[in-house]
Amino acid sequence: MTGRLAQICRHPIKGHGREDLASVRLLVDECLPFDRHWAVAHDAAQLTSGWNRSVNFARGAKAPQLMAITSKLDEVARRVVLRHPLRGELAFQPDDPSDLGKFLDWVRPLNPQNRAQPVAIISAGIGMTDSAFPSISILNLSSLGALSAKMGMDLSRDRWRGNLWLEGAAPWAEFDWIGRAVAIGGAVLRIKERITRCSATMVDTLTGEVAGDTLAALERNFGHQDFGVYATVLQGGPVAVGDEWRLA
Repeated sequence: MTGRLAQICRHPIKGHGREDLASVRLLVDECLPFDRHWAVAHDAAQLTSGWNRSVNFARGAKAPQLMAITSKLDEVARRVVLRHPLRGELAFQPDDPSDLGKFLDWVRPLNPQNRAQPVAIISAGIGMTDSAFPSISILNLSSLGALSAKMGMDLSRDRWRGNLWLEGAAPWAEFDWIGRAVAIGGAVLRIKERITRCSATMVDTLTGEVAGDTLAALERNFGHQDFGVYATVLQGGPVAVGDEWRLA
């Protein structure tokens, strides 16, 4: 089974923006570079050193408007530009304490007042993915098409906050790859587990409004609430949009 890599996407600040890439170099046992490098802790967070669970962070499942943010990262300057249809543009450095105030002023109106409020930006040198291990999410365009057809609407890829989108596989074939390796460009990844989804996938990423019950549709039509798979990098190397993928 072979196909093409259709999209590469990263999320420099967990839950706060997405950025498409033309290419990237994957490293062994690491997340996609700068994916979820930072995360926004809220005032009810109970943080420990290193990786922390997503319940400690502001995210689209609790604040749907966050899903409409796009981002662009300057890796050298560690400078992020965020854009939102209701809040305009913000450029800042997440590691600079003097920039925290303007970030919080910009983002607070996007968080419901009855929810825990953002208070800090944290990093730990590892990606704050939803998995406790350094993962890269792989998603299947055919599975998205199958779900879109069942729901009668064109679901955006951005709802799923994935890293690597593949074309050329049958719908839901990715679930049969657990334990197998997939070669993409110059890298090799091992498929580890399915991704169980949350209510963030119900949000229209252009407007930040809930539109389409993806979880109910998955359960009703396919008997689960999973979409995509987590993988770990076995062999590092460059990958680019348009590269061939194949099961190794």
